Amino acid sequence: MEVCLIRHTKTAVIPGTCYGNSDVDVADSFLEEAGKVRERLKGERFDAVYSSPLQRCRKLAVYCGYENPILDDRLKELNFGSWEGQRWEEIQDPRLQEWYDDWLSIPAGGAESFLEQYNRVSAFLDDLKETGYGKVCVFAHGGTIRAALIYAGKYNFNQAFTDDVNYGAQVKMTI
Repeated sequence: MEVCLIRHTKTAVIPGTCYGNSDVDVADSFLEEAGKVRERLKGERFDAVYSSPLQRCRKLAVYCGYENPILDDRLKELNFGSWEGQRWEEIQDPRLQEWYDDWLSIPAGGAESFLEQYNRVSAFLDDLKETGYGKVCVFAHGGTIRAALIYAGKYNFNQAFTDDVNYGAQVKMTI
């Protein structure tokens, strides 16, 4: 199955703010950025279109012409727990350094580790393979896309953050 992964566009948050699982809105530059994504998708045909339920992904899916994407909570970004909404440099939590040292298994802000995010994204992809679809599109987040690429064998966990997944990026993989 071919999977086209699309990362949401820029968000309306102050740079340096932790906002993974928070339902933040898109930036003022949305129409320009989303127009570029829509142009890249022109002519693509998908058996199904999925999206994170967070508005920054849903809005992009709808703008690109997919009025009713299938929403799935497993596509959400990493849950940063008590750190959500704070500026990274202002987080006064002793667990922050522990998480920096072991982001794979330490829950961010007491909520979710990257391994937990990977496991929920993997469960989504396992279910997706059972659908029999040939080609799908998924509107999601940087961490979700990285987890999917690990699942597809494109990276291992240690390589997950070596390449940027830019806002509005389109990444294709086969599962």
